[in-house]
Amino acid sequence: MNPVSLPTPAPLLGRKGWAAFLVAMIIVCAVAPVLNLLVPAGSLFHLSDYGVGLLGRIMCYAICALAMDLIWGFTGILSLGHGLFFAIGGYAMGMYLMRQIGLEGNYKSALPDFMVFLDWKTLPWHWTFSDSFIATLFLIIAAPGIVALVFGYFAFRSRIKGVYFSIITQAMTFAAMLLFFRNETGFGGNNGFTDFKRILDIPIATPQMRMTLFVLTGLTLLGFFLLARWLINSKFGRVLQAVRDAETRVMFSGYNPLGYKLTIWTISAMMCGVAGALYVPQVGIINPSEMSPANSIEIAIWAAVGGRATLIGPILGAFIVSGAKSWLTVAYPEFWLYFLGALFIGVTLFLPDGVVGLIKKLKGGAQ
Repeated sequence: MNPVSLPTPAPLLGRKGWAAFLVAMIIVCAVAPVLNLLVPAGSLFHLSDYGVGLLGRIMCYAICALAMDLIWGFTGILSLGHGLFFAIGGYAMGMYLMRQIGLEGNYKSALPDFMVFLDWKTLPWHWTFSDSFIATLFLIIAAPGIVALVFGYFAFRSRIKGVYFSIITQAMTFAAMLLFFRNETGFGGNNGFTDFKRILDIPIATPQMRMTLFVLTGLTLLGFFLLARWLINSKFGRVLQAVRDAETRVMFSGYNPLGYKLTIWTISAMMCGVAGALYVPQVGIINPSEMSPANSIEIAIWAAVGGRATLIGPILGAFIVSGAKSWLTVAYPEFWLYFLGALFIGVTLFLPDGVVGLIKKLKGGAQ
């Protein structure tokens, strides 16, 4: 008998894909900085500081949507608690930014203002390395990763699936939100962290730093996209899709789904943590509301609207839904939640493959 040959691994990106990737890099690294920093404010082509901040935030959301696609679109695990991992990364960065304020706070103390207000005398133990940027970078990745690893291990080992897993993840993020609302936890209570002034001793509130954070966010999104493509195109990715489609058959084939599901779950959580860390200095605040169940549901909606199991679809979905939210919450704030619910129902009923699926159908019909 001839040995069975494995399929040839698909290229990371095709010619058109690399061309689009290069265009995206040029826009992020060259076009946007020029339009914001060099083009006069009165020009039609000027990119305002508000636009830079808005696009930077949406790119952070797009990273979360991409992370959601890895676990929901390609592994069949719907999480309604990914806002927790986003917030953990944000809080790790927020702690560092609070320490960077130094003696410039309202109370002129080395302690953050909320600790002085609560009459704390020393920093809590979990703030020990918060003045180190290197330690902060480690915590941004490690903290959400460890939480996801521990939670995922017990959940997947118990073979909790489907809607039960989704409900448990939502309960987890809601419980964490209630915990962070408490003043004694040392995370600023319901006010959270704000009034940031510097990062790496460089003022945050400058056009140059704002653009630097924008470029870093864009490059991170593009880097995570390549990482996701590489994972999905590998043997590891094929097993994930097999788990999604027929987990029992995967087990009968000699694979243990636990390790695969736990690995992609943890990677997805760490991606959200990085997104949260990039989000906080651009927005200027982090509080427990980022852990609200509604925020986690929005992440799933971005993936559904754009198109699950496509990678590029959830990124588009984040831009479409977040852009609509930015407009509707100003023009018609009372109708935003109705629009969001109607959008999710409409996509589920009429666009099960999302925007990307619709584009593919239109292209197929035009040929």
